[in-house]
Amino acid sequence: MKFKFLQMFLIFSIVFSFFGTFTVSAVPPPDKYKDLSKYPQMLKDWYKRRTGGWINLENPQSYHEKIQWLKLWDSTPIKTRLADKYLVKDYVKQKIGEKYVVPVLGVFDKFDDIDFDKLPDRFLLKATHGYGCNILVSRKAHFDKRLTKNIFDKWLQTDFAFDSGFELHYHNIKPRIIAEEYLENNGAGLIDVKVLCFNGTPKFFTFIRGEGKSKKVECYDANWNLQPFLYTHPKNDKDLIKKPDNFSEILELSSKLSEGFSFVRVDFYLLDDGSIKFSELTFTPDSGIMQFKPKFYKYAKILGDLIILPKEKYDYRKIFEADEVD
Repeated sequence: MKFKFLQMFLIFSIVFSFFGTFTVSAVPPPDKYKDLSKYPQMLKDWYKRRTGGWINLENPQSYHEKIQWLKLWDSTPIKTRLADKYLVKDYVKQKIGEKYVVPVLGVFDKFDDIDFDKLPDRFLLKATHGYGCNILVSRKAHFDKRLTKNIFDKWLQTDFAFDSGFELHYHNIKPRIIAEEYLENNGAGLIDVKVLCFNGTPKFFTFIRGEGKSKKVECYDANWNLQPFLYTHPKNDKDLIKKPDNFSEILELSSKLSEGFSFVRVDFYLLDDGSIKFSELTFTPDSGIMQFKPKFYKYAKILGDLIILPKEKYDYRKIFEADEVD
């Protein structure tokens, strides 16, 4: 039964210092995207297909428009480095300290390089160059290596810059696999905290509890006022989370990690022992098409007003002249 559950989990998973040394030659875009001059219009067309609405990239106002603008005109080398699930750990160590970093058990260029005999019974496998590419192994004896290899082989061949609406900061990340230490809470899942930060200031904190379809979300501001809007998961109306004793610490850490960025979502895990573990930095959550509920346009405008776009554009064409980070 557990083996079948793991198989289903893996199948659903596939559906769903600072600047380092550059050592790998520049990677051109796929043939379909060779004409760089068409990117702004292609992004507008993609947004229309996905949402049914048009965006104004020339004078962006809403949250969604500004995230699309940032994709084209602010996909800088530092964002590429910090979107790398492995390289970001050095940044986090320097900014807030090593105790917040989930230990790495191994780094591998391909699945066949992994020596599973050297890994513990429980661990997390993660592709470094995209999003949602995680497989949690709770018991190594029931681990389907063949199925997992097929999944990772596909992930490692995917350029996530073009997987969902021109998230170009992913393009020059070297595809690799990392094995991380298994995190858990006693008798319950991890509490996932996603902090929306605007120009280095944490504004909104979403707390996600539950597993799979049972996930529920609550959103608070920095003064611990429950917010009426939500996104990604249904709202939790019962048994609201108690304000964490370390909430001020979460706020401080988010501020340090978001410094220097017009917008970034800083993600953490909260553990039962009171410790905080860094998860990732997300510069374009849901590729900028998240659906706020209720009053979509109201909150798209409120959050959009909080994003102050850079005065100078970083020309996205430079991305395809640069090398992969390593």
